[in-house]
Amino acid sequence: MGRWEPDARERLVRAALDLFSEQGYENTAVAQIAERAGLTKSTFFRHFRDKREVLFGGQEVLAELMTGAIADAPAGMKPLDVVEAALVATAVTFTDERRAHGPQRLVVIAGNDELRERAALKMVGFAVAMTDALKQRGVPELDAAVAAELGVLAFDRGYERWLETGGDFAEVARRTLGDVRAAVSSLEGAE
Repeated sequence: MGRWEPDARERLVRAALDLFSEQGYENTAVAQIAERAGLTKSTFFRHFRDKREVLFGGQEVLAELMTGAIADAPAGMKPLDVVEAALVATAVTFTDERRAHGPQRLVVIAGNDELRERAALKMVGFAVAMTDALKQRGVPELDAAVAAELGVLAFDRGYERWLETGGDFAEVARRTLGDVRAAVSSLEGAE
């Protein structure tokens, strides 16, 4: 394949995930990823800042979709309903390509302390972004933080569920947030 093929980003992702799986994240260099993809190192850096971004790229887009949906939600909606709208808004990024790489991506992350930490920080970033957006809507700080954290839990578990079952991520996110709400209700009833 030529270096200028239009699917360079996808080729880089496939090459990186394969190399991470074969020889470990730590033992894989950007030059190896580019070579495996049939591309140059500079092409890699046109698509990704570093090799972590192969696994975590797009975080800013997801946060923007979440906060945009929160800002655009109709006035008077309950905080968890607004969070549900935020999760549903991210569904446009959950493509078949993303699903195909998801399980391999999770295995690579699980096998590396630095990557697990980065994944946790990504979720914290989503929680902070949603909390701030909810506060801008006038939701009290503690309520906003709790709703955002529950949303992040639903997002994370929904992603794993979506990888297993496929389908429309929006529907998976709704169901998963419903499960989280049910768990909260059962905790309140258990007192």
